[in-house]
Amino acid sequence: MNKRSQEPTQRQLRVGEEIRHALAMIIERGELRDPELASMPITVTEVRASPDLKFATAFVIPLGGSWAGASGSSIVAPLDRAASFLRRRIGELVRLRYVPKLRFEPDRTYDYAQHIDGILQEALAGTSVTDPNADPEPDPKPGPKPGPED
Repeated sequence: MNKRSQEPTQRQLRVGEEIRHALAMIIERGELRDPELASMPITVTEVRASPDLKFATAFVIPLGGSWAGASGSSIVAPLDRAASFLRRRIGELVRLRYVPKLRFEPDRTYDYAQHIDGILQEALAGTSVTDPNADPEPDPKPGPKPGPED
């Protein structure tokens, strides 16, 4: 079995979650002094630790869940600049033998889910009673249907 195709270990998941909580706390407290980040609240949705726990990728999104009005680089670039500060603070908050190097990526799952939802809504709205593949309209009057007159 290929090692890369395996699911993350419990240790990777636990370390990722601890780092996510620490990052969220640092951001919430306003410890980042970057003016680009001051105007936009950030949510850390997930942190994935590498199998050797030397690297961690943090997925971030603007608070509210959508990239509308914000580009991924408008949040990621300032966070990348603050990565060494964040790594040092995580080392103070989380008990780890080795604090992973941080990378930040925009989390696009919310936008993808909205896109899929829009496609499904269009498909549902496109179904009408005149559609030959649609179910026929139910009979408005219950009871026996009139047959051919004898």
